[in-house]
Amino acid sequence: MKCLLKYFGNTFYKSFSVLVVFLFAACAETDKTEEEIEKITIDLKVSRFDQEFARASETDIPKLKTKYPYLFPEQFTDSVWVAKLTDTLQVELSNEVEKAFPDFDKESEELESLFKHIKYYFPGIRVPHVVTLTSDVRYENRIILTDSLLLIGLDNYLGEDHHFYEGIQRYIASNLDKKYLVSDVSSAFSKKVLTYPRNRTLLSRMVYYGKELYLKDKLIPFATDAQKIGYSDEEMEWAGANEEQMWKYFVERELLYSTDAGLDRKFLDPAPFSKFGLELDNESPPRLGRYMGWQIVRAYMEKTGEDLKQLLDKPADEILKQSNYKPKR
Repeated sequence: MKCLLKYFGNTFYKSFSVLVVFLFAACAETDKTEEEIEKITIDLKVSRFDQEFARASETDIPKLKTKYPYLFPEQFTDSVWVAKLTDTLQVELSNEVEKAFPDFDKESEELESLFKHIKYYFPGIRVPHVVTLTSDVRYENRIILTDSLLLIGLDNYLGEDHHFYEGIQRYIASNLDKKYLVSDVSSAFSKKVLTYPRNRTLLSRMVYYGKELYLKDKLIPFATDAQKIGYSDEEMEWAGANEEQMWKYFVERELLYSTDAGLDRKFLDPAPFSKFGLELDNESPPRLGRYMGWQIVRAYMEKTGEDLKQLLDKPADEILKQSNYKPKR
């Protein structure tokens, strides 16, 4: 028995030592990458159109139209914008945004970090001009990213319990918080470099969203995992605690290669919760298929160390096979 203990003890010690060396090497590489990213210089211009419009008078409208022509559609006359200056809802929106964002310093710092990371991994990308505004709570278009502009509707980030969101379903309102703002911008960028799969299997879509979330691991490492996926801390804990059971559910029911479009609604699309058809459904976070895809992509990248750009076009079935993914127990 002592010999066995000694053998296994030595084996464990050697394995543990190798693991420690590997982790130190990985951390050193990460630190080196972050140091290089921090040295990147970018010119991030942020314009608070929301504040400029809120403080404007009738005579300022022509100046604002010249400065921000893309925010003033030609079919609307100046009288429309003049009336908006004193519109009760617009004034209240502006006041509430001013309370939530009296300055934009923290968000600007995080956006600068995001675009430094983007420039490191995607050097050809142009840093857009950031313009903040109010959008009459058009939460479906709260972030608009073009090659040269980033428009952010700040009235969509006032906190889930804000009275503006009383008529909005809770699973949507829960993401209308400033802590998700930079993550939303990262999502908007990801859609520019990722191609939605033509393959109709659930796995292909899971991995597509997994790639988007893995991009966030690289582009906004300062964000929490909950912020990246749009979960509360409690939802994130639930997903981690039930990862093994969820994986068994997908595998045993042979769902991964199913082309049933209904599976997207159950496990990938925004919803109050994921739909396993079990008693625990009401306790589960939404979009758990995206969470599972994220863990598969993480396992694949940890195992292969592949270049980030190579990952983007890699087929989902290859990623799963090479990942040797094993869910947390």
